[in-house]
Amino acid sequence: MTGTSAMAAGRAGFGNDRVRVRAMGVDYTRGFGKEKPEIHPGMRDGQKPPAGMFRAKVNWKGAGRALGSDGKQGGAAMDRALVVGATGGIGAAVVATLAARGVAVTGLSRRDGFDVTDEAAVVRGLGALEGAFDLVFVATGALAPPGRGPEKALRAFDPDQVAAQFTLNATGPMLVLKHALRLLPREGRAVFVALSARVGSIGDNGLGGWYSYRASKAALNQMLRTAAIEVARTHRQAVIAALHPGTVDTGFGAAFHGGRATIAPDVAAGLLLDTIGRLTPEDSGGFFDNAGGRIPW
Repeated sequence: MTGTSAMAAGRAGFGNDRVRVRAMGVDYTRGFGKEKPEIHPGMRDGQKPPAGMFRAKVNWKGAGRALGSDGKQGGAAMDRALVVGATGGIGAAVVATLAARGVAVTGLSRRDGFDVTDEAAVVRGLGALEGAFDLVFVATGALAPPGRGPEKALRAFDPDQVAAQFTLNATGPMLVLKHALRLLPREGRAVFVALSARVGSIGDNGLGGWYSYRASKAALNQMLRTAAIEVARTHRQAVIAALHPGTVDTGFGAAFHGGRATIAPDVAAGLLLDTIGRLTPEDSGGFFDNAGGRIPW
């Protein structure tokens, strides 16, 4: 079997075989062969998982397209991954695709208390985790605050909206990096990625508008690049990167696609993970699209 897994919401199977991962009150059902999922403990002795966290490990040899018989994805081995924003459209698809590729996945979600805009919540959630993660994937973000849309003109420019967007889209992922750094191995490959957006590119901005969203993603890109320089001093094989997922068919920005072609979340997840698998420490601090192409700053 080749290709990426289906989305992590609802039921989707490969053939007639299914496996279920129960996460935060939601059943994620996927076809990974006949093996049942194992609960992957990884917690401190006697400790209960914090709200919003689940752990599941699926052993499945019929891997996705980028997983070879040697257990490598895109040329890089991966055993454990942490996904922040695990119940969103892209985040849930990333969880499902990683599980399909035999990776032990830990998911954290705002739905049950892990709020990237609240440093205390970030500290609590990440502080409960032990061991090393090969990948930390931050899939949080918003085009605009609830009930608002991206600003199309200067007359709509609102300082409060700008502040809210910076807090969620830029500060949030950086708080995760700040407190998840101890979970990345110092020896060997370690990857931290956060979802950015092509509209955050200053050099690629030919349309204007969307002031706070563009600026917040540009700020995220700059902070990730800055962090990559620092992290390389202690984690020589680490990769820190900003990723553009493409125009993905989720509720995140459906009203603003403007007739542009979209891709399904599971397809986006597969492309992003394949790109991650090909990144090297020389790519750290970069800004990439879902095919691995560099996006201008």
